[in-house]
Order: sequence, then C-alpha cells, then structure tokens
Amino acid sequence: MNDKKIRVGVAGAGEFGRNHVRVWSALEGVELAGILDTNAERARSIAAEFSAKIFPSLEAMAAAGLDAASVAVPTKDHASIGCRLLDAGIDVLVEKPMAASMEDADRLIVSANRAGRILQVGHVERFNPAVAAAQAIISRPMFFEVHRLGVFTPRSLDIDVVYDVMIHDLDILLSLLGSPVTDVRAVGIPVVTDKVDIAHARIEFQSGAVANVTASRVSIERVRKMRFFQEHEYISLDFARQDALRIRVQTGSPQGVGFEKIPTQPEEPLQAELRAFADCVRRRTPPVVDGAAGRRALALADRVMASILEHAGRVQLEAFTPQASR
Repeated sequence: MNDKKIRVGVAGAGEFGRNHVRVWSALEGVELAGILDTNAERARSIAAEFSAKIFPSLEAMAAAGLDAASVAVPTKDHASIGCRLLDAGIDVLVEKPMAASMEDADRLIVSANRAGRILQVGHVERFNPAVAAAQAIISRPMFFEVHRLGVFTPRSLDIDVVYDVMIHDLDILLSLLGSPVTDVRAVGIPVVTDKVDIAHARIEFQSGAVANVTASRVSIERVRKMRFFQEHEYISLDFARQDALRIRVQTGSPQGVGFEKIPTQPEEPLQAELRAFADCVRRRTPPVVDGAAGRRALALADRVMASILEHAGRVQLEAFTPQASR
C-alpha cells in the first residue's frame, strides 16, 4: 500500500462532507474514488465541482475496493454506515461526535476490532497547530478557561451544542490532562432551536485541574480560545489564529513577566487530520484520535448534557424542553 494511491470515498456531502471531498481531492497520494449522499442534487453538484464519481448506494460504495472512507452523515447514522464500511474491510474516519449513543460508539469500536480496521474520530481541533504547541509545553495545569462561540448557521441542528461544538474542547481537555473527571456541573438553554444552543460547564479532574467551558452557536462573534494556568505561567491559545502565547515569571524583567510566542506551523486542521489518517492507513499505525478517544469525549459530553437536564429540572425552567436523545 505504500507504493500506491489510497482509494478514498466520502459518505455524506453536506457542509462537513464537502470539505472532506475538497481536501481528499487535493491530497497527495490519495485517489478520491467517489461520494455518497441521499440528496441526489447535492451529490451531483459536489461531484461536478471536484470531478468525483457518485456511488449509487452504500452497498456500491462498500464494494468499490476502497482503502478508506470519511463518514460525514448525520450523527444518528454514523454507526450504521461506519460499521457497514468497517465490516467491508475499509478503514473509517467518522466525524464527531462519533455516534448518537454510547451503545453505537461501542458498535463502531467492536466492528473496527473485529475487521482489523483503523477507526479514527474526526476531532479536527486536535490537529490545530495551537494544540500541538500546548502539548509541547504543558506540565501541571490547574485551571482552564475555554470559549468556543459561533454565530448561528442552519447546520448540525439535529444535536445539542454540547455535541456539536463543546465536544471539541472536551476532547482537547481529556487529551491534555490524561486524568479522570471527578465532577461535572453544567447549565444550558435553547435559544433559537429546540436543542441546547448555549451551554456552560464546570469540570473537575482527579489531577486537581478545573475547567470552565462555554460553547455557543448563537453568539454575535466567533471566538475559539483556550487559556490555562500552571505554576508561574499562563498559556493562551487561539484556535482561529492557530497561535499560542506563553506568559511567565521572568527574573530581571522590568514588568516581572515575559511574553513568548510559541512557534507554530500554520495549516488547515482538516488537511492535517486527513493526511494523518491517510498515513495511518498506509503504515497500519494507530490514529491519534482513535475510537477509545472518541468514546471518552462522547461520555464526557453525555455527563455535561445530563447535568444540564438535571439543572433545568431543578429550577423548573418552563420554556426549556431539551431532548436527552441525539
């Protein structure tokens, strides 16, 4: 496989899926074999834009001799489509959240293990250069302040903002800390949909670290920032700018502190993610964000959502009718 192009297909040609098609079509060492979408008009449009073939069915896609596939369909269909492709001997990258339930997440993991296939979960922010910079300097952080705010767009409205937006930062926190969660307290409300559109969570870890995490898809500005504090220093990450700033005590400085911009190599995170997945497919190596990591992020998102529901019930917020199912 190292000497031939990897044949890749994309299931789902919505906003996320189109971006997968765009990146795969330009990635070196990859052949975009085709796309699958239930919306025939959308499939024809994307196929024409990127000179791609259209698979007439999931069965045709599974039988097309693919090496790998991106699954960017609605969350409720991740497990059924992902498992079908894995069972067909195809390595799979499934978008986040990895599944609509923990049971479906386990189905994906079992299918991958049974078929001896690679399963990667699309937590794309793990491939943001700012996160890589943080991983290089993190020691023993005690406090995180995280904001991921976006303006309203008519996409991913089938799931709560906890699973659509906040889950990125839950995954990053779990990867940076490597520590079990001991307590979760959260609040969230619907604003323009019948799902939770804005949420805040306070998460405590066994290491002693505490994280305040806010996510919104109804804000008037786009903010994607994480700040964390460890002994004698403060780290500020900006995911949109892909940069990291380190502020720490500096002996001899007139201000008593020094400012250091941590070197980063700017790159579209999705491109880095898909290239890393392709490398795993070629080399048969485990992905950075495997099924177990995706499952941990989903489990924590479930705990945040459960706390939101508990809070809503406790304060008897009449207009709030969040749905526990995704």
